Amino acid sequence: MTDLVAGLPKVLLHDHLDGGLRPATVVDLADAAGHPLPTSDPEELGDWFVRAAGSGSLERYLETFAHTVAVLQTAEALHRVAREAVLDLAADGVVYAEERFAPEQHQLGGLGLEQVLDAVLAGFAEGEQEAAAQGRTIRVRALLSAMRQADRGDEVAALALAYRNRGVVGFDIAGPEAGFPPSRLTSAFGALRAGLLPVTVHAGEAAGLDSIAEAVQVGACRLGHGVRIADDVSADGQLGTLAHWVRDRRIPLELCPSSNLQTGAAASVADHPITRLLRLGFAVTVSTDNRLQSGTTLGRELRQLVEQAGWTLDDLRQVTLTAAHHAFVHEDERTRLIDEVITPGFARAAGGRHRA
Repeated sequence: MTDLVAGLPKVLLHDHLDGGLRPATVVDLADAAGHPLPTSDPEELGDWFVRAAGSGSLERYLETFAHTVAVLQTAEALHRVAREAVLDLAADGVVYAEERFAPEQHQLGGLGLEQVLDAVLAGFAEGEQEAAAQGRTIRVRALLSAMRQADRGDEVAALALAYRNRGVVGFDIAGPEAGFPPSRLTSAFGALRAGLLPVTVHAGEAAGLDSIAEAVQVGACRLGHGVRIADDVSADGQLGTLAHWVRDRRIPLELCPSSNLQTGAAASVADHPITRLLRLGFAVTVSTDNRLQSGTTLGRELRQLVEQAGWTLDDLRQVTLTAAHHAFVHEDERTRLIDEVITPGFARAAGGRHRA
């Protein structure tokens, strides 16, 4: 069964651009920028990121971004990393992805917000073209994140709205949950509602149900992580008020198993709430969060769920279709993706399962 995963079409909704660099690229860019690293050996550096991110603390996990953000302060670096991200995702079988990043974090070299975004979008476009030349079709769109501990939500929301038909499909808030609730960005969320741009909110990762409730109240169309919604489900499967609201309204959960293990939100893939939430009828999707820090790919996340949590091909199909249905592109594009790519891809896998 796990052999089938590599060939399945995949949809990725929660992946941070500055958390998905190739270790060798970090070394190259750090050398050019004069930024010191724990090691200049790419393999050792990749291992260091995984170890540092695996401390069990979200705060320590986020500290690893000091290195990746430091080397992403030029248009050339942003373009390169965006292009490589597309190629890496395509090689993993991802056919649609929403890459998120915070433009405000890439201005230390003097770039304007628009220059940051233009460089990333150009990198995505080049990566898509190269992937197509290699026989791999992939579409990558951008989610613009505002850092919840900063005060630039209005600027980032305005930027997202200005680029809504130029590669940006939604808005996100990221960073530490504790002490920085979504309500700090009330004005930004109001502008996004008025402009009818979809929103996803990091919630229920390190913080609990209050974080999820507030994300829903500010208009989140999806929940970034949302794993702590399991706290509102009793041992016998009875749902509390918030869990009912999230499940009944099909608010998707962007669940990232390996990342959750690293930040202490779950003890193992087998024990991760994702399987229970799927069985209870929540709109579950599977994502990577930060491929560098977790040493992972979407294919690896899915294989772990098969091997350690007993997932079947039908489970993989269900979460892939859920992700596609809740992508922030227009319905006609979602329908084409499902009808022309995902459904045929899973049909081929089902037909050849006996040969796996």
